[in-house]
Amino acid sequence: MHRPRKEMIAETRAKLIAAARQAFGTIGYAEASMDDFTASAGLTRGALYHHFGDKKGLLEAVIAEIDAEMAARVNEVASRAPTRWQHFVDECTTYIEMALEPEIQRIMFRDGPAVLGDPAQWSNANACVGSMTDHLTALQREGVVVPSLDPETAARLINGASSQASQRIANSSDPEATSRKVVVAFKQLLEGLLRKPPSASEPNRDEGLGTVRN
Repeated sequence: MHRPRKEMIAETRAKLIAAARQAFGTIGYAEASMDDFTASAGLTRGALYHHFGDKKGLLEAVIAEIDAEMAARVNEVASRAPTRWQHFVDECTTYIEMALEPEIQRIMFRDGPAVLGDPAQWSNANACVGSMTDHLTALQREGVVVPSLDPETAARLINGASSQASQRIANSSDPEATSRKVVVAFKQLLEGLLRKPPSASEPNRDEGLGTVRN
């Protein structure tokens, strides 16, 4: 029975991504041979060049697949949070803690930045920043974070900080210990966004200067 061309293309791409992911995750991008993982997929270099351009393009496809899986896992964990703020914190910290997993550690946070450059410029970065911006905008509307905050600017800074935090864990000689320190520090940074209630000794400035008494 003749198979649709679209289905055959999808299968070929999936085979190459799976083979490359296995190689990149075990021996690393630099040591992975195109001939090795095309052979393991039962394909040729020509198929790789046709679908991904080169080895770097294949790495981008592998990263896109892993990133989508990470996003799904992060959303699953964060969805159990009792508040919107905790949801936001859990999203950020769960992502960072994934840098402890060998495959993610090597591909996403070591080889990825080394080969593709600053993660803030990757194609998936805008979606992440957009999601963070939406969360911060809603939190600001609810009075949870400071009213002077620019949500998009804060989202970009937080996204950069989470990327640096993950890379620090991935490149540490003791990832477990580094992860604990990083998560504590990261949560402290996020807490700086929270709106603090006025103390009893301070006037409520939201009510205007006319309410201040000498």
